[in-house]
Amino acid sequence: MTRAGHDLSRWTHQHRYSIGNPTAERGTRLVLWITLATMTVEIVAGWWFNSMAVLADGWHMSSHALAIGLSALAYAAARKYADDPRFAFGTWKIEVLAGYTSAIFLLGVAAAMAFGSVERLLAPQPIRYAEAIGVAIFGLVVNIACALILGRADTHHHHDHGHDHAHHHHGDLNLKAAYIHVLTDALTSVLAIVALAGGWLFGHAWLDPAMGLVGGVLVGLWAKNLILQTGRVLLDREMDHPVVEEIRAVIAALPADGATEITDLHVWRVGNGEYACALALLTHDDGLTPAAVRNALAIHEEIVHVTVEIHRCDTCPPAGI
Repeated sequence: MTRAGHDLSRWTHQHRYSIGNPTAERGTRLVLWITLATMTVEIVAGWWFNSMAVLADGWHMSSHALAIGLSALAYAAARKYADDPRFAFGTWKIEVLAGYTSAIFLLGVAAAMAFGSVERLLAPQPIRYAEAIGVAIFGLVVNIACALILGRADTHHHHDHGHDHAHHHHGDLNLKAAYIHVLTDALTSVLAIVALAGGWLFGHAWLDPAMGLVGGVLVGLWAKNLILQTGRVLLDREMDHPVVEEIRAVIAALPADGATEITDLHVWRVGNGEYACALALLTHDDGLTPAAVRNALAIHEEIVHVTVEIHRCDTCPPAGI
């Protein structure tokens, strides 16, 4: 039996950009400060002018500030512990964990939106339309600016890694979480403007809570999608990914066709569009080496760490044991 893995220096070289996204980190921090400033202005203005609409929007924005702050903290933590040997495959999953937690926050926001909307549908309250529309427009402008900042960070990251296989690129899930929080705020503002305008012009006060309910459902669906994406990474559920079949195809195409088969295979994600694999092979080819297997798999750049275990036929246990 022969066992071997990638050289550690290659692992470190391959993962110099998997521990974080500097452009996204700067963008997320900037969006955090903008969100905090807007939140403070709205809370102070709501208290000063005795406006529940402005005050409520300020406190609503605080939940997004918390989630975006979590994203920024995750980037900093991933960078800080990048060289810590206790993290066997790097610190990228700190960012994924932050994305998962942000998605949980989003579910809470969606539930609060839905609950508040149903409550207003059952017990309508007087609405100060002019003031509420002003707040919604202000929030929309701020969120559009934040979305542009985060969108530029994502585009920059994709451009930097344009050499990656397109169908294996999964994007920055931490950045996506922050981006979705900004989009949900923008969506809430758009729906609020439409509903408030309808209520102000046509007297349909029910439009405001109805649009809030629609927004809550959409936010909930976005949160569910983000939970599924981040949860898949955290639970290493990758064995249905196309890269697994690519590994099988490479092994099947090794010289001495049919003389080697995979007896055990594990594939998991260790970075944005990057995978590690551990495989055990049963072979009749006396000349097959771990180095030859790694060289064959090297055509797939997204496979950045390989551990190979080779069993020769003459060392195999008897059938049935």
